[in-house]
Amino acid sequence: MSSAIYPSLKGRKVLITGGGSGIGAGLVQAFVRQGANVHFIDLVDEVSATIDTGVLGSAPVYHLCDLTDTPKLEALLHAIQAEGPVSILLNNAARDDRHSLSEITSEFFDKNIAVNLKHMLMCARIVAPGMKALGGGAIVNFGSISWHLGLPDLTLYETAKAGIEGMTRALARELGRDNIRVTTIIPGNVKTPRQMKWYTPEGEAEIVNSQCLDGRIEPQHVASLALFLASDDAALCTGHGYWIDAGWR
Repeated sequence: MSSAIYPSLKGRKVLITGGGSGIGAGLVQAFVRQGANVHFIDLVDEVSATIDTGVLGSAPVYHLCDLTDTPKLEALLHAIQAEGPVSILLNNAARDDRHSLSEITSEFFDKNIAVNLKHMLMCARIVAPGMKALGGGAIVNFGSISWHLGLPDLTLYETAKAGIEGMTRALARELGRDNIRVTTIIPGNVKTPRQMKWYTPEGEAEIVNSQCLDGRIEPQHVASLALFLASDDAALCTGHGYWIDAGWR
């Protein structure tokens, strides 16, 4: 799939969370190919090392960090910004573990909110002053269609993903006068190795039948939307969610 080139992204310092696989790996590839200075955070060394960014752009910089360890995350973010502030933050990392209501303990709740919501706010808080110093920036948060559909066995994931859309609205208001734009991408069911664990061929067919468009959403489709929202072409886009779900309802 050919992709647009956004001159405003060239040389920009981009930070992507959960960039080692799935949608995150697609984001890393896409921004590297725009000529951006890409840093990404993940916990999976063996997957992160295999990302193919092609021949365009500089190699991305991988940082190993548990995003739920807030002190370590904050220290890493300050280190990344020591040689220049982050211009674009893509808050992508999440984990959609299946569970029932009876399985939710206080500890399990805290763990799921930490991995799916808390680190996004912590990242935004640390990079926002640097973006302000640059004269502006873009924060793109990643939500999910799951809570809009009320999918089963995802209560905490859906709770966090609903919260992300509220957080986006709040941060867009707070940071807007500093020319920092905050948006949410709301993907439908994206075909990644992790998601393929959950679906049979019959389940795949059911997803496509529920969409308005044929075909499956893949990471590069989501990355194309992220490129636009992060670029200067989206200069007046903020505070809202942008859907890429092939019309899945």
